[in-house]
Amino acid sequence: MKGLSTALLLICSNVFMTFAWYGNLWLKQKHISDNWSLPIVIVVSWSIALIEYCFLIPANNIGSDINGGPFNIMQLKVLQEVISITVFTGIVMFCFQGQEIQWNHIAAFICLIAAVFFVFMK
Repeated sequence: MKGLSTALLLICSNVFMTFAWYGNLWLKQKHISDNWSLPIVIVVSWSIALIEYCFLIPANNIGSDINGGPFNIMQLKVLQEVISITVFTGIVMFCFQGQEIQWNHIAAFICLIAAVFFVFMK
């Protein structure tokens, strides 16, 4: 159950992280933030990132074997990265026009899946 809770919290965290990092570009593409200065973009992004941390920190605490969870720190990090790329890809494909997945993106994702295999291997 702790593993599932960790994964779900990491998914939520990465949705907010993706919008904190790239949401300003989506807003610019939609002409919503055309007149925003860089300091405003930074404050909005950091505000979203604060919400991201409210999911990320509990995910790491629940999932860490230091606190009785099922994952060591290396496993947590690799799991987070794979979730991050998966969430990022889904959001980009849904929100950003003209972005396509290329063969090399798929190859890189396969390498990440291999990383998960190796990091969880005993």
